[in-house]
Amino acid sequence: MVVKEELKKLGLHFIVVDLGEVEIMESLTGAQQEQLQHALLTSGLELMDDKRAVLIERVKNVIMEMIHHSDELPKVNYSDYISEKLKYDYTYLSNLFSEVKGITIQQFIIIHKIERVKELLLYAEHSLTEISYKLHYSSVAHLSNQFKKITGLSPTHFKQLKNKRRSPIEDLGNEKDVSIISSLKNIEQA
Repeated sequence: MVVKEELKKLGLHFIVVDLGEVEIMESLTGAQQEQLQHALLTSGLELMDDKRAVLIERVKNVIMEMIHHSDELPKVNYSDYISEKLKYDYTYLSNLFSEVKGITIQQFIIIHKIERVKELLLYAEHSLTEISYKLHYSSVAHLSNQFKKITGLSPTHFKQLKNKRRSPIEDLGNEKDVSIISSLKNIEQA
């Protein structure tokens, strides 16, 4: 909506305004491009006209959408899925991504899958077996090993830490919280 509004203010007509992509009917003058860049920056957005950077953003968006915003991961290989979605050869995308980001697409996928595992563990709606199945891990052991490599913790330990950080509302302010309260007072006085 922000992008559409800024384009209208500049009198530009757009064909498509999609996540990370805008197609404008006119050619932008240098001044219009500068105005658009400034307007987007004040809204926390960035104008990217480098084709490689745009393609990398599209790869990232496909991966994040696939892992974080869909109920079911695709049944095909991630490489086939990404290639099909973006209409580019996967080898080209992979080489470009590695060159620009300094990590492989596979590493980027793993990082996001582990973030998704953390999120699902924190919600405590699924067992580790269900999470493993949902995110297409070959086994719970595979998920656990990858989780530990990335976070330094086992999924079970991660979940236990989450539970330890929270105190029931009815217990807040009791004697056991004296050390927390005195720490807060020290922070306030500093």
